[in-house]
Amino acid sequence: MIVALAPVLPDTTTVLCIFFIFLVPFAGAGLTLINAGLGRSRSAAHLMMSSLCVVSIAALAYFICGFAWQGFIGMPAHVLTVGGKGWNWIAAGPFFLRHLPLDGSPASLAALLGMLSAALASLIPLGSGADRWRLSATCASTALLAGWSYPLFAHWVWGGGWLAQLGQNYGLGRGFLDAGGASTIQVVGGLTALSIAWILGPRRGKYTLEGMPSAIPGHNSVFVLFGCILALVGWWGLNSAGAVLWNGVWPGKTVLVAINTTLSAAAAALTAAMITRTRFGKPDASLTANGWIGGLVASSAACAFVRPAAAAAIGIVAGILVTFSVEWFELRMSVDDPGGAISAHAVGGIWGVLSVGLFAHIAAPELNSAGQPMNGGGQWLAQLVGIATLIGFVLPLTYGLNWLLNRVHPQRVAAEGERQGMDLYELGAGAYPESVTHSEEFTQR
Repeated sequence: MIVALAPVLPDTTTVLCIFFIFLVPFAGAGLTLINAGLGRSRSAAHLMMSSLCVVSIAALAYFICGFAWQGFIGMPAHVLTVGGKGWNWIAAGPFFLRHLPLDGSPASLAALLGMLSAALASLIPLGSGADRWRLSATCASTALLAGWSYPLFAHWVWGGGWLAQLGQNYGLGRGFLDAGGASTIQVVGGLTALSIAWILGPRRGKYTLEGMPSAIPGHNSVFVLFGCILALVGWWGLNSAGAVLWNGVWPGKTVLVAINTTLSAAAAALTAAMITRTRFGKPDASLTANGWIGGLVASSAACAFVRPAAAAAIGIVAGILVTFSVEWFELRMSVDDPGGAISAHAVGGIWGVLSVGLFAHIAAPELNSAGQPMNGGGQWLAQLVGIATLIGFVLPLTYGLNWLLNRVHPQRVAAEGERQGMDLYELGAGAYPESVTHSEEFTQR
């Protein structure tokens, strides 16, 4: 006789964490719609196709080697001993997720969240490379980001690496803190977007002969604004799952995480709308959307450690920074970023990381292993070390990798492809009728 055994149900924390992780793809869907809507209409299908390919390549690259190099706290890693202290710099796990029990254990949940996070980081550069980035080059660049750049830095922050050990080794607060990926996902993706924009150069027709930028409005503001709503849902999941999995936050505290995430995005969007209304006479939808995403990004680092009032303040500053950063990159640096990815993700993420050192003491009075409060100067220094690592190491790394790729496989489409439109040139079919996809911007130079 066969006796049916009752299934063993996982505990509440595991179930909630899985649920939150399942919400993360909404963030990717939101970014995809925003990137597509802010680009030209004759490249919309190409960007959507690129997004699907990017997610696929990122998932496979992370499966093959990404998690092996990111790892999880307590798993094998390569450690360098300097000055009598161990510097954990990269995990030493097996490739292809071998020997990893996929049973809802914390390590298996980290692998699932890491796979989705790598895909999300890889979607960010599509915004800066829109209308001119070849599909094949996009796939190759994604493999480098998801297979190496992202898991390396993620290990330093989330896998027990040396940035996380700054508190234990040097008494710098609780070490570098990032609950939801403001640094590991957003800044890494945003700095890669900056590298891509530098390598590709601006779109034809973007700058006049005198070097002044010309406005190339996004073709579908409905996509952009709907993408913002989808992104909010995804960020609830991303920040909540990260807080529980990486920071050991009690599941009930995810209510605070969701509230802080929402308030930061709302404050940032309204700030951007008011700034553009004051400066231009009417609120600008695209900059308001960039402000919204910037607020979501900035919320990720400190979402589990601050009170709602502080989250709103973080969002206000993010809205200011993102709005003026878009103009600064375009006008002063001659960086053509159609989707505002650099400002929303890199600038917003850096501010979010800094905000931990400024505001985390309000709701997180825990002590580190040395008995020091995390809100002391040590926590501020730990966050600064992380930012310096991003700018001083990750940016040169991702730029160098994509520069080498560009030497082997040119990343920018031919001039004819840009004139004709990426949809027809690379896919053979457009997203819209030709009557609505062509304008006269190519006559400007």
